Amino acid sequence: MSATLAATGFGLLAKERTIARPGFNRWLVPPAALAIHLCIGMAYGFSVFWLPLSKAVGITAPLACPADMGFFAQVFATGCDWKISMLGWMYTLFFVFLGCSAAIWGGWLERAGPRKAGVVAALCWCGGLVISALGVYLHQIWMLWLGSGVIGGIGLGLGYISPVSTLIKWFPDRRGMATGMAIMGFGGGAMIGAPLADKLMNAFATPTSVGVWETFLCLAAIYFVFMMAGALGYRVPPPDWKPAGWTPPPAAQKSMVTQRHVHLDKAWRTPQFWLVWGVLCLNVTAGIGIIGMASPLLQEVFAGKLIGVDASFNELDAAQKTQIAAVAAGFTGLLSLFNIAGRFFWASLSDKLGRKLTYSIFFLLGCGLYAAIPTTAAAGSLALFVIFFCVILSMYGGGFATVPAYLADMFGTRMVGAIHGRLLTAWATAGILGPVIVNYIREYQLEQGVARADAYTVTMYILAGLLVLGFICNGLVKPVAEQHYMSDEELADEKRQADDTHQHFVDDVEVLAKEATHSGKVLLAWAAVWIPLGWGIWITLQKTAALFG
Repeated sequence: MSATLAATGFGLLAKERTIARPGFNRWLVPPAALAIHLCIGMAYGFSVFWLPLSKAVGITAPLACPADMGFFAQVFATGCDWKISMLGWMYTLFFVFLGCSAAIWGGWLERAGPRKAGVVAALCWCGGLVISALGVYLHQIWMLWLGSGVIGGIGLGLGYISPVSTLIKWFPDRRGMATGMAIMGFGGGAMIGAPLADKLMNAFATPTSVGVWETFLCLAAIYFVFMMAGALGYRVPPPDWKPAGWTPPPAAQKSMVTQRHVHLDKAWRTPQFWLVWGVLCLNVTAGIGIIGMASPLLQEVFAGKLIGVDASFNELDAAQKTQIAAVAAGFTGLLSLFNIAGRFFWASLSDKLGRKLTYSIFFLLGCGLYAAIPTTAAAGSLALFVIFFCVILSMYGGGFATVPAYLADMFGTRMVGAIHGRLLTAWATAGILGPVIVNYIREYQLEQGVARADAYTVTMYILAGLLVLGFICNGLVKPVAEQHYMSDEELADEKRQADDTHQHFVDDVEVLAKEATHSGKVLLAWAAVWIPLGWGIWITLQKTAALFG
């Protein structure tokens, strides 16, 4: 059977074909993971399509649907434009299906291997873009929801967790740094995709098209190449592999780091899982609500001060509002940079501080910063305001990148990808809670006659309170009880079920560790991901310059 599969090409996706051979360099795996994460990270940048899509029929200006047309009629209507609020449902679908697909198929990923999961992720994410392109061409918004929102969301979930378990196994000595390198790509995907999409839409725009469906097809082709290259570049180490010269630290009583393993079916029933679920949910809820409102928040709080005018937001004319919008775009770009940098910085630092202490810093420092923001805004200190939010966003990204290593420390590396998949339901929950808290409290404040500059004060105190709850959850995390670990017999049986023994590779473990070299392949692999990422960072820095201009 395996020979037949290999002959037909499907053998390339078989788990046993991903076992690293002697001489393989583990530093080839992070760029493979980055290649996938940089593509699916465009989910954060989809708002670049909202304005063009809102005038896909009218071309120069939105063509509104009749006032008496119902919601479902608008979904299938071809003669009038979509509202941005309808398009915004894509964000909800993205992160709900990301969390659900990661939870449902995380166990399958552990059995099938990262390569097969990466290929499926590429097919779903890029196939979803193709369906969305057809939806734009036919002007059927339900096809965008189904294509990118549902099918693409499934691709997001599988692509997001596909490298986690593999990277942790390749870097047992630096778990946080390894996952931080990959997951920072998800934060950086929009920095590449959004300006690229903008340039493509301008190039494809005609008197009869806003250029979106053509852009979707181009992005699908580009992303498919990168994601397939990343998926085929995945390799997993042989069983019991260790880096040359590295010895696992001795197990200590009550240590938060275990060398044993907990099965997925038991892990998600432990109090530790749900405490870490609460830790991630509360950290993300506070951060994600701010990300969505960063631009209007800065504009409404500082208003004319951003351009040297002593005036509130409502007192500015249209030209001045355009000016401060450009400044706010720079603020949003700066937050993106700190979101990305924080994923690598904090995850790497957690290797030295420990995951529990790192999260304690997130919550204590974050709580203080959120609570101080209203005072900073009232004092008119733009520099401190920006610095506080940059640190907050670095910890938001750091929370995502550190949590896989936190799980591996407590539950072992054997099924950490599947456990991480279940945990991402916390992200889906936070994706709903965060924007709801920020947006609805702001609207209520404005309805009560509160000035725009003060409409976020209560919100900041509420978010600070959420971080206090997160600190409590993190403080309650203890080592996993002895009865939850798999016995040697259960572990061996689980390996047999997953077809993961591969005894013919075990003899090469020491050779693999010694023969790995920093070859030209490593430089080429890293260049392939850092060149586009560097371009995205450069574009973002140019926009950020307006904030300090």
